[in-house]
Amino acid sequence: MKYTVVTFGCRVNQADSLGIEGSLRARGAVCASPEEADLVVVNTCSVTATADQGARQTIRRIARNNPDVRIVVTGCYATRRPGELRELPNVTHVVSNQFKDDLLSSIGFGDPASLSTATRFGDGDGPCGAVEPGVAGRTAFTMRVQTGCEERCSYCIIPTTRGQSRSLPFTQIRRQLAHVVASGYKEIIITGVHLGSYGRDLGDGSTLTALVHHLAEWDADVLFRISSLEPMDCTEEIVDLVAESPRLAPHFHLPLQHGADNTLRRMRRPYTAASYRHLVERIRAIMPHASIGSDVIVGFPGESDTDFNETESLLTELPLTHLHVFPYSDRPGTDASAMRDKVDGATIRERGRRVRAIGHVMSTRFRHSQLGMVRRALTVDDGLSAVTDNFLKIRLPEMAPRNQWIDARID
Repeated sequence: MKYTVVTFGCRVNQADSLGIEGSLRARGAVCASPEEADLVVVNTCSVTATADQGARQTIRRIARNNPDVRIVVTGCYATRRPGELRELPNVTHVVSNQFKDDLLSSIGFGDPASLSTATRFGDGDGPCGAVEPGVAGRTAFTMRVQTGCEERCSYCIIPTTRGQSRSLPFTQIRRQLAHVVASGYKEIIITGVHLGSYGRDLGDGSTLTALVHHLAEWDADVLFRISSLEPMDCTEEIVDLVAESPRLAPHFHLPLQHGADNTLRRMRRPYTAASYRHLVERIRAIMPHASIGSDVIVGFPGESDTDFNETESLLTELPLTHLHVFPYSDRPGTDASAMRDKVDGATIRERGRRVRAIGHVMSTRFRHSQLGMVRRALTVDDGLSAVTDNFLKIRLPEMAPRNQWIDARID
């Protein structure tokens, strides 16, 4: 059987899709284009209305170009609005996040009892040996160590679609990592829905800081890249570990969301603009070469001109390297959806344009600061590109084998 897995959204979804793909390959399926596939799994996001729309459009396009295909939809949109997706062409199953780890069994595909422990998805060890570097264009492996969130930010639907926080015990993480490294991966991205809450549900004293300690001491030549961390979870100890260990990428993603304290309070974000500034400036002082990205929401209900100006002013002063800008998207069921003083669409678009312009300046400034530097990089794609440890995407002057470490002088 031929399959395609289409993924929307966050790195956690990317990790989930790797697991689904590993299970498919363990059952003998082979990767193909959506036009040639017998089965397409669409792993959806629902963080914004645009994400929902993108999933619907993709499903319709796949069905139009491949009228005989079976489409299985999973992910956050499938959890939040399963009825909407069942009405789309060629959709045979809609599987919520609750059952995603056992997706193939839930749709009646293959016999999971015939699979080895190392290749079964959802048994704690995962399919790590089944998807080697290069499958579907991947070079880095994304590993989910935690899912779910209990923070309840006022604008976010994800706690509803992902449920309570659940962590993978470190013994199982270590076995997964051994499979990943044995499969040939040299870079592993550690991710979670609320990664900073790792271990709190396990009751054995596990914490994200302890996990990072283990990663920093890993005995194979592999680079661990820590995915998005909430500012309150990025401790001084974690920053120091990243600065000191060659196993940890000098790369942080720290969502700010807003630069005005009164808006942060209404968002229910448990930090201040001043504490965020202190964190970013400390990282920059210790690691001048580090990549530090952030997320910003524009047009949150009640965002005044003064609130936006505070955000704009803060961003121009922060030593960040890149921004992801999100126009506020109303998610029914969240507290923010019921708030008054919604910002009009034209204002949201203009504020988004201004923040994206700041992000462009940040990115350009950081790239120029790296000129003449020699950075370790992993070759990707066609052998003419690479990604540095500090997350610069670079072109190579000549062909190099894929998935190889090189020392690259930035020009």
